[in-house]
Amino acid sequence: MKVNWLERLWVNSPVRLLVQRQETGFFKRLRDMAPGSHVLEIGCGRGAGAELILGTFRPRRVDALDLDSDMIRLAKRRRPRQQSSHLFFYVADAQYLPYPDACLDGVFNFGIIHHLEDWDQGVREIARVLRPDGGFYFEEIYPPLYANPLFRHLLDHPTENRFHGPEFRAALKAAGLALLPGYRESPFGILGVAVKERIPHAS
Repeated sequence: MKVNWLERLWVNSPVRLLVQRQETGFFKRLRDMAPGSHVLEIGCGRGAGAELILGTFRPRRVDALDLDSDMIRLAKRRRPRQQSSHLFFYVADAQYLPYPDACLDGVFNFGIIHHLEDWDQGVREIARVLRPDGGFYFEEIYPPLYANPLFRHLLDHPTENRFHGPEFRAALKAAGLALLPGYRESPFGILGVAVKERIPHAS
């Protein structure tokens, strides 16, 4: 689901960039990744998060997708020339990732899963495309923050099949994503990293 004009204003603001910078630093402290990795950001908007991921983790390649073609055009225009061989933007749906199984080292989510109509399908897709030991780096928010009496009339979000902490954490576990210790959670959201578990070999 695309964000409306008010949320687009927020996600493109300097304050949001500051929050993302702090969250990216937290992700790196919680679980760094090896140089030369291939990672994905879902719901990239104008591309600021993808640039932070590239600068913080130094992967070989960052792919970044969004449903909004206008945002992708803006991200491509903003992309520094020196990053053009490492940073790639395209239009796609996070519920149906255009990747083969087990091909990515990391997936980043700055508050996008709760925008998906079928959010647990999005979690399963993330788990599918991650390599064993790959990391899912996420900031996610819960209905008390975006569906309260004030914001539910100002913001556009799906209203069916919503999740709070127990449902989100259960979906991670069901998809084979192990939540690392050190995550932060409140009634309003969660910030953390989950790692794709290795499947034991049959004896």
